[in-house]
Amino acid sequence: MNGFPLVIAVDGPAASGKGTIAARLATHYGLPHLDTGLLYRAVGLAVLDAGQDLGDAAAAEAAALSLDIVGLADNLRLTERDAGEAASRVASHPGVRAALLKLQQDFAAQPGGAVLDGRDIGTVIAPDATAKLYVTATPEVRAERRWKQLTARGQDIAFADMLEDIRRRDERDSGRDSAPMVQAEDAVLLDTTDLGIEAAFDAARRIVEAARVRHGL
Repeated sequence: MNGFPLVIAVDGPAASGKGTIAARLATHYGLPHLDTGLLYRAVGLAVLDAGQDLGDAAAAEAAALSLDIVGLADNLRLTERDAGEAASRVASHPGVRAALLKLQQDFAAQPGGAVLDGRDIGTVIAPDATAKLYVTATPEVRAERRWKQLTARGQDIAFADMLEDIRRRDERDSGRDSAPMVQAEDAVLLDTTDLGIEAAFDAARRIVEAARVRHGL
């Protein structure tokens, strides 16, 4: 990579496949990976565990400021349905996003580069990223993916409820005033509706390779 950092920003809505794609890209290029959604899920659960209201901006900000990121990727609670809903709720608080901003930017600024996935990576966290992808799929397909994932773990949830969850989160994430979920102007759209994991990863890799060529990496 000619000594220059390779920063890959992968944004998109819930269950679009962005996390899987980001993890595969990180492995492929030998880069550290941060699923920024886990940060917000952890904050949301911290608020709930403390018996506080997710709508309490001060409580959510305090939880974000005291967040310990060690072991987040191994915490299975963070993959549950309630954690995802809680994350979307607390992410609407500007104070929470501000508290987590430097942590994410420092991760992106590592020597050699990094891969980050979330909803505002290419627009807020790493606007100068080498490669930017916006990964999406239809709400129905995303709901089916998440429904299969959760029911396989023994969670009892109706598909209709999962679809409603997905649509509600999309509306909240794209409609918030602070760092809304939106495709960066220079991000490449990758629709995974009709793609399997391997095909989606291959398409993402080709997008990154094209960006590397443009940057002379």
